[in-house]
Amino acid sequence: MKKILFLTGDFAEDYETMVPFQMLEMVGFEVHAVCPGKKKGDTIKTAIHDFLGDQTYTEKPGHNFAINYSFDDVNVEDYAGIAIAGGRAPEYLRLNSKVLEIVQHFFETNKPVAAVCHGIQILAAAGVVKGRKLTAYPAVGPEVTIAGGDYQDIPVTDAYVDGNLVTSPAWPGHAAWIREFLKILGVKIEI
Repeated sequence: MKKILFLTGDFAEDYETMVPFQMLEMVGFEVHAVCPGKKKGDTIKTAIHDFLGDQTYTEKPGHNFAINYSFDDVNVEDYAGIAIAGGRAPEYLRLNSKVLEIVQHFFETNKPVAAVCHGIQILAAAGVVKGRKLTAYPAVGPEVTIAGGDYQDIPVTDAYVDGNLVTSPAWPGHAAWIREFLKILGVKIEI
């Protein structure tokens, strides 16, 4: 069984944690959900982000999500790909040098990488977006540009693929980005 590394953390977006984790398991991957400073059995708190007529999204408490693998036990060679949740967690996860080294490994080895929403902040901090076309939550677009990436302004329901990299602006794009991530992972789903 192929393994996927799933990076999340406290106050990651609820849907961007729960849905991809469950969908990747559904198609048969062993998904290791990790967070720096957490071990198997610990939980993270998620946040629900929604638009309620304000100039930006609102944040409500989400669910507790159980981490099923210890961050300190991650061996990047064991994984076929990595997925990165969005929400607020990436703004502090990108400060962890081991997180950045892990992400860099997936780019150096050309393994599949998926990131949604603010998860792209980790990619920018890892220095892996230079010369790449990708999307993100619009408020993260300037970070993509500053880091040398080519920000793609696409509908929130879509995904953008550039080689081994799949990105989407936010959780409404789950169906699109997960479908594209599965394709580059070599998964074929027949209906």
